[in-house]
Amino acid sequence: MENQSALPAAPAAETAGHRYASRALWAAAVGYALDGFDLLVLGFMLPVIAAALRLSAAQSGALVSWTLVGAVAGGIGFGMLSDRFGRVRVLSWTILLFAVFTGLCALARGYWDLLLYRTVAGVGLGGEFGIGMALAAEACAPAQRARASSFVALGWQAGVLAAALLTPLLLPVIGWRGMFAVGLAPAVVSFLMRRALGEPRLFLEQRAREPRPAGSLRLLVKDGPTTRASVGVAILCSVQNFGYYGLMIWMPSYLARTFGYSLTRSALWTAVTVVGMAFGIWLFGRLADRIGRRPTFIGYQVGALVMVFVYARLQSPGALLIGGAIMGLFVNGMIGGYGALISELYPTEARATAQNVLFNIGRAVGGFGPLVVGAVALAWSFKAALGLLASLYALDVLATLWLIPERKGVVLD
Repeated sequence: MENQSALPAAPAAETAGHRYASRALWAAAVGYALDGFDLLVLGFMLPVIAAALRLSAAQSGALVSWTLVGAVAGGIGFGMLSDRFGRVRVLSWTILLFAVFTGLCALARGYWDLLLYRTVAGVGLGGEFGIGMALAAEACAPAQRARASSFVALGWQAGVLAAALLTPLLLPVIGWRGMFAVGLAPAVVSFLMRRALGEPRLFLEQRAREPRPAGSLRLLVKDGPTTRASVGVAILCSVQNFGYYGLMIWMPSYLARTFGYSLTRSALWTAVTVVGMAFGIWLFGRLADRIGRRPTFIGYQVGALVMVFVYARLQSPGALLIGGAIMGLFVNGMIGGYGALISELYPTEARATAQNVLFNIGRAVGGFGPLVVGAVALAWSFKAALGLLASLYALDVLATLWLIPERKGVVLD
C-alpha cells in the first residue's frame, strides 16, 4: 500500500520540474530580448536625440559605446554576484537597474546626464545574457540543454525584431523621451519574475554544501585544462561578436554603395539575413543536443568561413538575398550554443561568472568589428573587409579543435 500511494509523486515532481524549466526559460529569454531591443531602439533614435540635444556625431557615437562599456562591466560584476546570491535574484536586479536608468534617460537635459544614464543602464543590461543562460542550463534536463540555450539566444532576435517593428510606429507619436519612458516596463517584469520563480535546485544544493563559496573568477583558470577551455571560449565569443557587429553594422552600407540599393531595399535584404540568423540559432540547439557541441560548432564555423567569402562575390539581387540568409544562419547561429557549452565546462559556483566574463570579453573585442571593417573597406574595399571576416572563422575552428572539450549532456556539478 505504501508503494502504491507513493507512485503519483514521481509524475507530479516531473510536472513541477517541467513547469519550473518553462518559466526559467521565458525569464531568461525576456531578459536577453531587452538587450537586443534596447540597442536597436537607441540606434533608431540617435538622429532624433542628436537634433533635440544638439549632440555632435562623436557624442552620439559615445552613447552607444558607453552603453557597451557599461554592459561589459555589468556582465562581469553581475555574473560574480549571481554565483554568490542566486540566479533569479540577481537577474531581477539587472533588469530593475536597466529599467530605472532607461526611464531616467527620458528626463535627460543634455549630453552628460544622458551619457551617465545610458552607461548605468548598460551595466544592468550586461548581466542578463550570462545569468539567463546559467539559469536555463540549470533548470533544464541535460538532453535538452542546447535547445534551452538556443531558446534564450532567440530572445535577442525577438527583441531586435520588436524594436524594428515598434520604433517607427511609436517614435513619431511619443518622441524619444516617451520611448525611454517605455523602458520602465521591465521593472514590472522584474517584480513579477522574482515573485513567480525560485532559484534552481542545483544552485540551492550547491549553496547548502558551500554557504560561503570562494571567489568564482579564479575558478575560470584553476588548472591547465580549465584555463585552455577559458581561452578557447573567449576566442569563440570574440569571433562571434566581431563577425556579428562587423556584418550587421556595415551590411546596409555595403548593399547601398556597392549595388546602389535604396534604404528600404537594403533594410529588407538585411532583415532576411536576420531571419536566417534566427533559424540558425534554433537549428544549432537541436544539432548540438543530437550530435554534440564540438561537431556543431565546427560545422557552423566552416559554414561561416565559406559563406562570408562567397557572399563577398555575389552580384545578383536574388543571390544576395538567399546568400545573406544562409550566411546569417552560420555567422550568428553559433550564439545558440554558448550557454550550454559554457555551463558544461564550469561548476555551479562559477557558472554565471564564466558565462558573463567570457561572453563579455567577446563583446568587448567584437565592439571593434565595425571599426576594423570600416577601416579595411576604406583602405581597400568591402570585399576585402568581408574576406578578413571570413578568415577569422578559421581561427575559430582551430580554437574549437585544440582548446574546447566535448561535454554534451553531462550532469552539471
